[in-house]
Amino acid sequence: MKIYDGIGCAAPDMLFPKDGTDLSKWSVIACDQYTSEPEYWKAAEEFAGDAPSALKLVLPEVYLGSDSEESRLAGIASNIGKYLEDGTLRQLPEGFMLVDRKTPVHESRKGLVMAIDLEQYEYAPGNKAMCRATEGTVLSRIPPRIKIRANAAIELPHIMILIDDPEDTVIGAAFDKAAKAGIAPLYDTPLMMDSGSIRGTLIESSSDIADGIVSALEALKAKSSDGLLYLVGDGNHSLASAKAHWENVRKDLTGDDLKTHPARYALAEIVNIHDAGLEFEPIHRVVFGISADEFIEGAKFFFEENGVTVADAPVEGQQSFAVTTADKNTYISLAEPPHSLAVGSVQLFIDSLVEDNEGISVDYIHGEDSVRALAGTENTGILLPAISRSSFFDEVRTAGVYPRKTFSMGEAFEKRFYMEARKITR
Repeated sequence: MKIYDGIGCAAPDMLFPKDGTDLSKWSVIACDQYTSEPEYWKAAEEFAGDAPSALKLVLPEVYLGSDSEESRLAGIASNIGKYLEDGTLRQLPEGFMLVDRKTPVHESRKGLVMAIDLEQYEYAPGNKAMCRATEGTVLSRIPPRIKIRANAAIELPHIMILIDDPEDTVIGAAFDKAAKAGIAPLYDTPLMMDSGSIRGTLIESSSDIADGIVSALEALKAKSSDGLLYLVGDGNHSLASAKAHWENVRKDLTGDDLKTHPARYALAEIVNIHDAGLEFEPIHRVVFGISADEFIEGAKFFFEENGVTVADAPVEGQQSFAVTTADKNTYISLAEPPHSLAVGSVQLFIDSLVEDNEGISVDYIHGEDSVRALAGTENTGILLPAISRSSFFDEVRTAGVYPRKTFSMGEAFEKRFYMEARKITR
C-alpha cells in the first residue's frame, strides 16, 4: 500500500476474484439498499446460488434484528476465510481502480477506487477534517457494522465519496490517459437484478497515470479554503464504523504500525460531483396526519420570528419551500431562517410536529410526482429546492453537515455494487 499523507489516501493492495469467476454473481448491491424488500435479497441469493459471491461476505440490513442475523454473521467470517484460503480472492498489484458504471438511466458514471485515511475523516458537525460527512450520523447504526468489521479479515466498500472537480482533472483525465495508453480493463460485467454494468481498469501505483491522479488531487487540495477535499456521498455510516473500528485497533499499536496498519484505511469509490452520470436530487417530505391548511397555519406560528411569508410564489431573495397538494403549490418564505438550508428549516418544524402529535408521521420521498400523489386532505407534501452542485461543498463548510435525508445520489439500483475487496488485518 502506497500512502499519500498530503491528500489523505493510499493506493491499496486490492483483492479481486480469480479469473473465471462469474462477476455478475459475485457483485451485489450495497447492503443498506432495499431494506424493506426482503424479496429483492431472496432473488439475489437465488441468482448467486452456490457461486462465489460478495453477497456471502456482507449482511444486508434487511436482516438486522432477524432470527437469521447471527448465523449470517458467522457465515460471513467463514466465507471470508474460505475465499482467502482457496484463492477465490487474489491480490492485485498495488494501485487504483478506475470504474465506469452504466445504469438503466445513465450511460456512464466514472469513479476512482482508492483507500481513505480514517485519521483524516470526521463526522462530527462543524469539523475541519480533509474528509467530512455530509449528513448527520445516527450513532445507533454504527455498533452492528463495527461488529461485522471487527470479525472480518477483509472489507468490501459501498462507500462513495465526492470531490469538487469542475474541470475533471482527476478522474476524467485519468480515464483519458488510460485510453491513450491502451490499458485493457481488468473486468467488464453486467450487474445482477437489471442494474446495468460496470467496467474496471487497474492503474498501478508506479505508473505515470497514478502520479497524475495524485498530482491532480494535490492541486484540488491546494485550492481548498479550509483543507476540505472529500465529502461522503453514500455510505457515511459504513465509513464511521470503519473509523470507530480503527480507533479500537490503534489503542494497541505503536510506532510505524500507527501509520501503516491496514485498518487505518477504508476502501471507497471517489466520484466527481460534476459527473453527468451522477443523479443528484433533493429528497422531499410527506407529512401524514395533517392537512396542508393545518400545516401552513402551524408553520406561520412556528416561524413567526423568522419573517415568514405565505404566498403563491416564493419571495425573491428569501429561503423558501413549497407546500403542495395534487394541483397547487403554496410557498413558505423565510426572511431570517433558523437554518442555512430550506431542508433544515422545514425539518425543525416537522420534527416538532411529530414529537408533539402521536398521529403525525413523516416519510422521505424521491420525485415531485410521488409527493403530489401522496399529498391529500389528511397529508401534506413538502417540495424542497434543488441541491446546487456548484455550492454543495461551500454549504457543508457553512452548515457543518446537511440535515438527514437532504439529497439522494440516484435510485437504489444506481448505488455502488460490491466488487473490489481489501485486507484490513495484518
